[in-house]
This record gives sequence, structure tokens and C-alpha cells, in this order.
Amino acid sequence: MRSNRATVRAGVSLAATLPMLAGALALGIPAAHAADHPARDLLAGTRPAWATAKADRGATSDTTRVSARVYLAGRDAAGLAAYAKAVSDPHSDSYGKYLTAGQAQARFGATPAQVAAVKSWLTAAGLKVTGVTRHYVSVSGDVAAVEKAFGTRLHNFAKGSRTYRAPASTASVPQSLADAVLTVTGLDNAPHMATHDDQLPPPDTVFRNAGPFSSYYGSATASTLPDAYGKKVPYVVKGYTGKQLRAAYGAGTRTGKGVRVAITDAYASPTIAYDAGTYAKRNGDAAWKTGQLQQVLPKKYSDTKGCSASGWYGEETLDVEAVHAVAPAANVTYVGAASCHDDDLLDALGKVVDKHLADIVSNSWGEVEAAQTPDLAAAYDQVFQLGAVEGIGFYFSSGDDGDEVANSGTKQVDSPANSAWVTAVGGTSLAVGKDDTYLWETGWGTDKATLSADGKSWTDFPGAFTSGAGGGTSKTVAEPGYQQGVVPNALAKANSAAGNRVVPDIAAIADPNTGFLVGQTQTLPDGKTQAYSEYRIGGTSLAAPTIAAVQALAQEARGKAIGFANPVIYAKYGSKVYHDVTDDPTGSGLAVARVDFVNGYDATGGLTTSVRSLGKDSSLAAVKGYDDVTGVGSPANGYVESYRRR
Repeated sequence: MRSNRATVRAGVSLAATLPMLAGALALGIPAAHAADHPARDLLAGTRPAWATAKADRGATSDTTRVSARVYLAGRDAAGLAAYAKAVSDPHSDSYGKYLTAGQAQARFGATPAQVAAVKSWLTAAGLKVTGVTRHYVSVSGDVAAVEKAFGTRLHNFAKGSRTYRAPASTASVPQSLADAVLTVTGLDNAPHMATHDDQLPPPDTVFRNAGPFSSYYGSATASTLPDAYGKKVPYVVKGYTGKQLRAAYGAGTRTGKGVRVAITDAYASPTIAYDAGTYAKRNGDAAWKTGQLQQVLPKKYSDTKGCSASGWYGEETLDVEAVHAVAPAANVTYVGAASCHDDDLLDALGKVVDKHLADIVSNSWGEVEAAQTPDLAAAYDQVFQLGAVEGIGFYFSSGDDGDEVANSGTKQVDSPANSAWVTAVGGTSLAVGKDDTYLWETGWGTDKATLSADGKSWTDFPGAFTSGAGGGTSKTVAEPGYQQGVVPNALAKANSAAGNRVVPDIAAIADPNTGFLVGQTQTLPDGKTQAYSEYRIGGTSLAAPTIAAVQALAQEARGKAIGFANPVIYAKYGSKVYHDVTDDPTGSGLAVARVDFVNGYDATGGLTTSVRSLGKDSSLAAVKGYDDVTGVGSPANGYVESYRRR
């Protein structure tokens, strides 16, 4: 799951605003306002970085219709950030003193007077109010009305091979509304969408893995294939199941009983109930109880083609089945967004917070940091802070393209995993041996070399980088306090002397070569028939729900919501409750052999054989101590019970 989501902003140069915004964003404080004259208040970061003078192609037509959202700052934005920090800090007197959703809204939400004032201002400018929620006021209107309301001009700008609308200067609001308006989104119309991070093509047509397989790591050796690292290597596992993952991460007797886990993605699989039930029965998981799996869905979906809606079905399936496999008694609520666009994903997150649908939220989607600007980051952080004060923790996958250079051309992290208010989940390659014994983990990063034509060697061994856990140092978010003293300065200060947020925080299984078995109804090659089938899958899309499920076990042990977990996760750093994951734990190089169907589903198109080297994550490395592939490490025996209140 990861994204190419672009954000909605206008204004002065983004590069100029980032230094002053970084600290505020890391603390969850709304994007800084700087008055250009007494009557207006600038919404810093609302002009996208690509809206440059060089790219300017002239004014947008006056007849163009614009839809936008004005996000509300609430009655005490600074107080919200401060309380979210205090209630999550185990050293604070306020630790664990969570508010109900109603209390949070009453204390920090927008007042009726603020909402009325915002609506009055927008309608006076000639815009039509199309909706009002606890978080924003949505409007539509022509370009002239938008320009009047936000004190900017809308122009068309070249962005790559396309042209998009965007503000030519920073958007602003009347000074009298400075405390009511957080930001505005929608002034630019570049694609603002997230993608999911699984490592398989969309399941429009059935996907299957070819054998041979190992049933556990090392159970089947590729004895007829060439050596790798001076030895015969095992075949990939068929796909780990819940029993193996629970043993690896120290579940013990915990089941997540009484804990509510939410999952957010876009759209919704029409066969999820059947698939989840069938998978549990076939793979030894506890049967789903009536009402244990629920869905909260929008009235209608949008942009199903542009977002490849069916591709999200597999993401939901993976997330639901992984959570249940590791925490079989936890209640799971799937919250589907109307599309893969930021506004709709924010709506899904808002539903979780507004109705307190769960205490733990797994999110396997996102985008590169360069596609996100401060105004949208502020809207996300506000939701995460509201969650924190209610005792809700958000877990985001860190991405599947390593340092993102191969994918985007720029070394960067992903968002919203870069937020200082979420737990970013990195990825590992996991070896579970006979009798469900934990053997080792490496940082997830894969090099691939194919079998030579004569079958006697691997071509260009170890081969090229294919995928790996996302991580690295943010360029826009300041270093949060909980990372100070744990994250090495070489990482924290890689982009600025003041220090920045480093991703990830914690890690779990992600490598698709040591991945999880998933069951899903898919379309067969004839294009007409649908049938349930199982396949192995990975990605940090697997790591996020796995950690969310482990946290459900930990919350059961604690007997109370964990909330935003990062301060506690880092407080346990260096203890035996973590596996300290390194890239070459055996000291002799690690690889697995893999045979795949060329067409993805059967042998009619032929087979291809490769060797996959483990622990090769782009320019990132899993080393002793904290690192930017696995964070503080993965949960070990003792992690779950360490949350028990004594």
C-alpha cells in the first residue's frame, strides 16, 4: 500500500515555509498563520510546491467550478496538541486519562459560532455550502468566488506532462477567522490519492503461487538449484498462518478479547465475510462470532476506475484476516473510504474518531512525503490528536519501496507514516522454524537474481533490488521528543541540524518471500467464474495489521486502552521485549529460492525460477539498535505482557 497522493494547497513557496512549519507539525500544532496585512491571515503551505512561476500557464477560466473543504481549527488547537501529548506520556500525571468522543468534541471541537462564522464568510463570497461535519465545511463555486474568499488567484500550472489548477499565491482567510480555520483543501486539482502497499497485482484475475514450498522456514531445500552464499537455500514458505505468527511475536494465551480494532482502506470487498470465515476454518483460526466483523461504509463510491477499486479488495482481505489470525477474539470494524483520495480517507479516519469505533486502527495506505504539503498534514494530524485524547492509536505501514529512490527518484519517507502522531510500522523477513520456533528476522529488503538458461548459476547474483520496507528521515516533520535519545543523530539530523522524525517506529513480518497466507474470492482466467483461493502475500500492508493485532493482545493484558503508543514503545527500547533485528543475523548471507507462474496463475505460460536475497533494503540497513528499516525492532516474548499494569 503506498501512495502517489498529491495534496491541496496554495501560496508562497513551500520551500520557504517548511523550516518554520516543521516544528509545529511535529507537535501537531496547526500550520502556522502569518498575516500579510491586518485584514487577512495566511494559511501557510496552501500553494503546492509545483505551482512555480516557470510552470505558470495563465489564469484558470472564470467558469471553472471548484469544490473545496475548509477544515475547522476547533476551539483550542494548541490545547488539543498539548493534551494529546500528555495523555500519551507514561511520565505525565494525565497519562491514560482519556476523554470520550463527546468530551473531546466539547473541549476541542469547533463551536457553533465558529461554524456559523465560517459559513457566513464563504456564502458572502458567493460560494455554496455543500456540507458541514465536525471537521470541515465543504463548498463549491466558480473561480471568482473562490478567489474572493481565499484572497488568491487560481492559475493553471504544468506538472509533468499534465496541467493542473492551483493557487498562484498563499490562500488566506479574514483575520477574524484566524482561530476558526485550520486550512483549506481542494484549491488545486492535481490527483490527491493514496495507494495500498501489497506486493501483488490487483486481484481482478486470480493470483496463485507456484511450488515447491516450505511449510516452515527451511523445511524444503532447493537441492537441485545452484548454491547461494556458498550453500543450498530453502524454498520460500507457502505462507505463514496465524499460529506461526502468534508464536513468533509472543502472543501466549492472549486473544485480544474485549479489544476493538478498526481497519481503514478504500472501497469494500463484496466477499469479505465469506472469505474471512473460509480462511479461518481452513487455517486453524478461531471461527468468527456473530457481529465480530462489521463494516462501516459510505453511501456511494467515487473514482472507482482511477483508484482501481477492485485492487483494494485484496488489501481489506489481507488486513482483516491478519488481524483475526493474530488476535482471534478482537472485534474488527472495517471502515471503507469512498475513494482513494485524501478527503475520503480523512472522512474514514474521522468516523473512527467521532464515533470511537475502536481503540486501535490499522492503515495500510499512503504516499511519498513529497506529495504531501503542510495544510493536508495539519488536517491529518488533527484527527490523530483527537484520537490520542480518546485513547485511540493509529498504525500506518511505512511503505514497500525502501528509500523510495527507485520509485520516485528521491530519497524520502512516506506519509501519513511520517506524522509524529502515528506509529509507523516497518517490515522484516521472518524465519519461523519447526514447531513454530522463532529463528530470526532480517530487515525486509529483497534482491532478485534469476536462474541461468543452463540451470547452473544465478544471473548477476545477488541481482537487482525489487522491494523493501520504507524508512528514513523526514524532511518536513521535526524530531518528536519520544525519539530523542533513542534514534541515532546520524539519522535524526540527516536533513537538518535541529533533527527530524525518523521512520519507522516498530516492525513485523512484511517480506512476501516469507509472507502470510491469504484467502480471497477472485476471478478465474476465463474472466467469468469466481472462486475462493489462497496465496502468499507480504508488504508493510501485512506488517501494519500484524502490529495492530499484537497491540490488541497487549491492550487485553493492560486492561485499558493503550492509545497513542509511541512514547511507551520507545520507553521499552533496549529491553528484551524486542527482537533487535539486523540484516544478516546468521553472519553467512540469507536467501530463498522461488518458483513462479509466468502468467500468475498456472503453468500454461511457463515457470520462472529465482533466488531472493534477504536483508537488502535499498540504501537502508537494519543494524544493531534502532534503525530506519525496523525501528526499535519487532515484538518478542514478553512484549505483550509488558503492558500489564502493576
